[in-house]
Amino acid sequence: MPFDDRLIAETDPRARRRVALWLFALCGMLLVMIGLGGATRLTGSGLSIMEWAPILGALPPLSEAEWQRLYGLYQQIPQYELINKGFGIDGFKEIFWLEWAHRLWGRLIGLAFIGPLLWFAWTGAVGRRLLPRLGLLFVLGGAQGAVGWFMVASGFFPDSTAVSPYRLVVHLGFALALYAALLWTGLGEWRGARQEAVPGGLRAAAWGLTGLATLAVLAGGFVAGLKAGFTYNSFPLMDGRLVPAGYGDLSPWPRNLTENVAAVQFDHRLLATLMLLAALLAAWRFLAELSGLAAAALFALVLTVLAQYGLGVMTLLWVVPVALGTAHQMLAVLVLSAALVLLHAARAPSL
Repeated sequence: MPFDDRLIAETDPRARRRVALWLFALCGMLLVMIGLGGATRLTGSGLSIMEWAPILGALPPLSEAEWQRLYGLYQQIPQYELINKGFGIDGFKEIFWLEWAHRLWGRLIGLAFIGPLLWFAWTGAVGRRLLPRLGLLFVLGGAQGAVGWFMVASGFFPDSTAVSPYRLVVHLGFALALYAALLWTGLGEWRGARQEAVPGGLRAAAWGLTGLATLAVLAGGFVAGLKAGFTYNSFPLMDGRLVPAGYGDLSPWPRNLTENVAAVQFDHRLLATLMLLAALLAAWRFLAELSGLAAAALFALVLTVLAQYGLGVMTLLWVVPVALGTAHQMLAVLVLSAALVLLHAARAPSL
């Protein structure tokens, strides 16, 4: 019987760990999803499917007539007319399959979420304490599909050959929020109420590192949305200047933070550099005093930030190859993951 007191997860550490492993697996699937999203953007594949069909869209075209119908729809949007005109049905298929795989993977995440959730709820592995939160996260995950379509639809506007940077960042931010919530919940189930002794100041440092990591990723979303990585392909200077010419050219001034290519790329570089320095400073200050999960998380954070910084420079200098750009986006999520694990290890008892 569901919710039998003998089976409630709150009293069964093994059940809680099974739930945690499932949540960590969902995080892994979301990481792949974010990578697929980056690849679709870099290859220009994201606008190849002009219909939002949550159920029937799981099936690919099964006849030549259906391929021609979808190709005809694509020929109506500005991206085809201004960029891909005349590339034929074979060229269309190349960009179609990546976007289709991206959407299919999202559907598979939904199944991997709801199926085990129902089973865990029925057997009591997920108790009354956790079930409402997981139910809400499932609803938010489903809403991410609608957010994704809201983003894609912006690419159908006249004279538009790509999606709105603002909508892209909303879509990315939504994915990151869902990922962070699943990871945090999984850590809570895995560790329970366990607390580690941590030095004073670590908790504030962990909050700061998590905030910096989040801002750097979202700033990277604007870099992606504006295709800012295809300009100023030198490092550390930008066209021979530390602060690029034209940084504040747009009016009103706040528009520069999200619409000015020079400013957006500079800000992303600045946030990445601050993240690197902050991670190194935290390691110098705290690592010798830490043990257990907190030490592992801080060490992993330093390694991932160093790797991400180097990969970002390579991606820029080589003018954003698809493989490097995709890896850069996925590694950013791992940086955020390490920061969240550190924050969880240093959390106050009330959290």
